[in-house]
Amino acid sequence: MPVHRTPDPTPAISPYLGMGIGMVIVSTAAISVRHAQQEVSSLSIAAWRLTLATLVLAPVVLRRHRNELTRLTPHELLRAALAGLFLALHFATWISSLEYTSVAASSVLVATNPLFVGLLSPLLLKEPVARLMLVGILVAFVGSSIIAMGDAGSGRAPLLGDVLAVIGAVTVAGYMMLGRTLRRKLSLLTYVFVVYGVGALILLLIVGASRQPMTGFRPSTYGWLAYLALGPQLVGHSSFNWALRYLSAAYVTVTLLSEPIGASILAWLHLGEPPALLEIVGGGLILGGIVVASRAERL
Repeated sequence: MPVHRTPDPTPAISPYLGMGIGMVIVSTAAISVRHAQQEVSSLSIAAWRLTLATLVLAPVVLRRHRNELTRLTPHELLRAALAGLFLALHFATWISSLEYTSVAASSVLVATNPLFVGLLSPLLLKEPVARLMLVGILVAFVGSSIIAMGDAGSGRAPLLGDVLAVIGAVTVAGYMMLGRTLRRKLSLLTYVFVVYGVGALILLLIVGASRQPMTGFRPSTYGWLAYLALGPQLVGHSSFNWALRYLSAAYVTVTLLSEPIGASILAWLHLGEPPALLEIVGGGLILGGIVVASRAERL
């Protein structure tokens, strides 16, 4: 017997505004990771981020959404677990990429995920991508490529860092597309609690198997880890998952291309990595691509 699910009410704020707020916060993730990496391994940072976020969500979800959790079908649980796996792999590869290449290059390459979403959405989500949306994705991708070219060679092992960032892009694309299908049925908190929890468990197992420390850090480092969980994860990523209820996966992911702009500015101010002229030009193209894509989403 199918389970009846009450649809989400009309959003209190515009999904576009909600995503904008989330994007500003997510843009701070890269420099926060860089600060934490002074003491903590990349995999441990990823595990801390998802574990803390899950622990904060647990009392709220178990109190208010316990019935929905118990009604999850095996199919929904499987898809949510797969989304959690993709999210864990995304953080493991992207955070690791920041050890080897610059903030700008890593942020730009991981933000190429709209290309994969645009290619796969018609097949996996049955959501045809409008021509204007494809134009917006292409323009934004050209901007990302220009930033990457201007940043070529930065870091202690840029090729390895770039490859890890691209793997992070592929895995976050899978995470977003699975979220698009599940958010049509599940409330936001139930969905993110299961996905973040599965991702946290996977990362904790990897960290445990590799015997990487999770404790023994300075108080300031714990502060950066807590911020990554409460800010970029709970507010930032959750705002994207919330928007997937109302907006296409292609649009949500193309908006993520604005992250390198904020990340590059913050890297300049806090890490002494000033943006080059090509990065400024590329940033302008990214913003232009997002404007074009938003017009397509509203048609």
